[in-house]
Amino acid sequence: MLFSRYKTRLPSPEEALKGRPEPAFPVPARHTVLGNPLAGPYPEHLAVADFGLGCFWGAERKFWQAPGVWTTLVGYQGGHTPNPTYEEVCGGLTGHTEAVRVVYDPSVTSYAALLKLFWESHDPTQGFRQGNDVGTQYRSAVYPHSAAQLKEAEESRAAYQAVLSGAGYGEITTEILPAGPFYPAEDYHQQYLSRNINGYCGLGGTGVSCPVGVVATDDHSG
Repeated sequence: MLFSRYKTRLPSPEEALKGRPEPAFPVPARHTVLGNPLAGPYPEHLAVADFGLGCFWGAERKFWQAPGVWTTLVGYQGGHTPNPTYEEVCGGLTGHTEAVRVVYDPSVTSYAALLKLFWESHDPTQGFRQGNDVGTQYRSAVYPHSAAQLKEAEESRAAYQAVLSGAGYGEITTEILPAGPFYPAEDYHQQYLSRNINGYCGLGGTGVSCPVGVVATDDHSG
């Protein structure tokens, strides 16, 4: 079956679904928790960071709870298929991972702080899965928007690898690639856990602290 075949193997561009020229659904206007617009363009003083760390329901909550975050948006990134649907991404033939776009105020928080939250909120050594969620769409990823973000992301990966190895963990499998197109997910995925308080969240960190950056906030469950 195609789903089984591509559950733990990324499709090539030739194998990927062709997608569509326009989105298959509209993006909601505002964040249900933070109240700010979901889609850009964003105010000029803000910055954008993109992360993939497993099921985006819990991942998004991790970031909207962090200080300095102006809005968050879940979607699909890192693959080949333009304007995919959730069902297509889950089928494994788009190459995308479930991602969170984090729009933040650099005067309040930093990219290093967001990277620290990213590393500590999941297990980046698990490859094409996160906990019980198995599939290429659950892979760990960082998609930098600038050369400076790319350098910070790679340096933080090296620093976290050192402490993870010391704690007995294997190699980090997180892909770090320049940010490509980000395709927003369907309405019912946006801020899912704000509307479904006891909804599913499969995230679980390693318990190993990342030495890069400082997150000036309480520990969040998600």
